[in-house]
Amino acid sequence: MQKIGLLLPRSTYYDTISFDIYQGLKSGLENSEKKEFQIITENIGFGADKQQCYRAAEKLLLEENVSFVIAYIGHRTAELLRPLFLAANKILLVLDAGSNLPNEWPACPNIIYHSLHNALGARFTAQKAINDGFTDGALITGYYDGGYLHTYSISKSFEDFNGKIVFNHATGYKAEDFSMEPLESHLKNYPNTALLSLFSGDFVQWYFKEIEKHFKNQNLPIYLTPFGLEESMLEKAVFPSNRTKGVISWSKKINNSENRLFIETLESTNRKPNLFSLVSWESAFLGIKLVELLEIHKNNLLEINSALKDFTFNGPRGAVSFDSATNTTLSPLYEAKIVNHNDFCEIEIEKNITNYKEEYQKLTAFNLENVNSAWYNSYTCI
Repeated sequence: MQKIGLLLPRSTYYDTISFDIYQGLKSGLENSEKKEFQIITENIGFGADKQQCYRAAEKLLLEENVSFVIAYIGHRTAELLRPLFLAANKILLVLDAGSNLPNEWPACPNIIYHSLHNALGARFTAQKAINDGFTDGALITGYYDGGYLHTYSISKSFEDFNGKIVFNHATGYKAEDFSMEPLESHLKNYPNTALLSLFSGDFVQWYFKEIEKHFKNQNLPIYLTPFGLEESMLEKAVFPSNRTKGVISWSKKINNSENRLFIETLESTNRKPNLFSLVSWESAFLGIKLVELLEIHKNNLLEINSALKDFTFNGPRGAVSFDSATNTTLSPLYEAKIVNHNDFCEIEIEKNITNYKEEYQKLTAFNLENVNSAWYNSYTCI
């Protein structure tokens, strides 16, 4: 029986995150033909305590002798764990929200990234606003979400597509400090401004509530990234505007057999499918392939890494492939809008984005000199 190590985070506003990640992986493995797997878990809190993450990974490698480790962490924490995994000659499979941009894109053969691509989605969100005719953009974000470099992705991309950021507004992280009132005076001077918005979790609900409070029936042009359009949070959010759009990496509305199987399987375990169970469900495909390659290549990580570059599979999002330069998976993205469902929000997919591989190359070519994020937290984990 193969042992798989799983580093589980916690989150105050996605309070089921660890259960979602665990059940997504477990269900994905059970749904495969090879069912002889044992998942061994360790808790890493918010993913910000370097020593806690290191000790948890070390325990899985030394005491449990797992075949490989899956972890929902960011690039910075993964880089801290790199010496440990090199010494152990084991693979770390990172479940990555894709909300940060690393100063150096990963190339280490024993660290693989399976991403939800929020920063890439932010680039397409900026392009969507430009295509809708907006040349002025306001960057609207929360204190926590604003600490990640998807902020740079959306603002830099908006400028790349010949737009201009004319206003920045970052809210506090407590309800009493969360307000969209500063937007009122700005929009009086710049009424034709696209609201390039970066929020996740229940901050999306706060945002829409504030939009309704200050701009009811004004139908402001709101543009959101994949985590801002996460359905489990949207269904509890008041409908803010008929012009609320953005880019998603996954939705229950994606119509393919793999997505239907994923949703039905998760719901049969009394779990609500979301981005976290999705990314771990897909990691089961990668995990099964890793086990196969470990047997073929006798733990030669260079050969395993090389073989993975040609591996593709069909998941709930569509075809998943590898970008060989960054050891990162690539998956389709989709343009979507929010429609009114009994005064609350519902996703409607507009079209597939087909040039995501080309735009990912442009994203990885960003000059990040003097651009940095201070957050070690796993994204959405506070």
